[in-house]
Amino acid sequence: MPHSKLGAGLRSLAISFPSILRTNDHFRTAHPEMVAHAEQFSLAKVWGKGEAAAAPTAFDLTMAPYLADPFRGAVERRLRAPGEPALAMELRAARGALDAAKITSDDVDLVLVSSFVGDRFGVGNAAYLAKELQLRAPALNFETACSSSVVGLQMAASLVASDAYKRVLVVVSTSNSVQVVDDDSLGWFVGDGAGALLVERSSASAADSEFGVLGWKTINSIGTNDMFVIHAVLDPKAGGDGRTRLCTSANENAGAMARDTAEPYLRACVDGALSMASSSVRDVDFWVFNTPNAWYADFCARVLGVEEGRYHSVYPRYANIGAALMPATLYHALHEGRIHPGDVVGLYSVGSSSTASALIMRIGNVALGPYPEQPATSN
Repeated sequence: MPHSKLGAGLRSLAISFPSILRTNDHFRTAHPEMVAHAEQFSLAKVWGKGEAAAAPTAFDLTMAPYLADPFRGAVERRLRAPGEPALAMELRAARGALDAAKITSDDVDLVLVSSFVGDRFGVGNAAYLAKELQLRAPALNFETACSSSVVGLQMAASLVASDAYKRVLVVVSTSNSVQVVDDDSLGWFVGDGAGALLVERSSASAADSEFGVLGWKTINSIGTNDMFVIHAVLDPKAGGDGRTRLCTSANENAGAMARDTAEPYLRACVDGALSMASSSVRDVDFWVFNTPNAWYADFCARVLGVEEGRYHSVYPRYANIGAALMPATLYHALHEGRIHPGDVVGLYSVGSSSTASALIMRIGNVALGPYPEQPATSN
């Protein structure tokens, strides 16, 4: 059994979601013509058949079953209501992780926060989260798109292992709904969510010293630069007063960029993390794969040779929630008993215009925050 390379691991985990649950029926009712002619719009153009290949890739093969679905596998997504800030999701997650660990904010030495996007232009939510939690510890902003939670976990474990900090709280949120418009099908496959992970040193006991981070590997994902671009555009709902809103658009080559980079990034990160952990794919009991689309977990499993039952996906429940995908997937796997104390867990995430990252850890007794409340449906 390999020992933790850092002597630091996950103590508690909590997730949080905003107040609106939106199903596909909303789009069928509000935009019936768009749904009927979905192949003409953004989502299908990004995740479409593309040019015929002599030999379909693993990405193509796992995507194929979803091409007949106008929503490309998305079923439900959680969205922020008007006036509901990202900070509200982050606070619920942070408090959930602290309460689960039975500690207070005074016991935290550092907070790492990734808000994509924050509630204000030019500055992240870290200082505002610190104020609401009445923290005395420093709170720092960082961002590496969808990989923020995996990278944040590795950074936190490294900082704890260096003895610079005793406990580090990592808080991530993704607010995709404020970056899309309702009548663009690109918004059909995204949602909002937040997660919080509390990292601390493993105890000196022989048993507990096995738990924690075993290995990791992070690379840049420059092959996906500008795959999705966020613009500031005039808000048509503002009555012509010049106010702007965020709007995400897809590069015309986005689908090809995803296909071309998906397998090389996955193999480079997972192979590197497993090598540091002195482990193989077979040594990992459960995998938590990034799910920016409905088939990505199946794609990763196919490439790595991971059997069904050793991974799962929360995409049908939440759609693409960016950096919150890892904590949400891990939370549900723990809550549903798919992962047990002592299991080796592999994490993998990829973000466009940022990084791809894998991490291998042995799970201890992770305390879980409250189960997410079911919001009212908005149709």
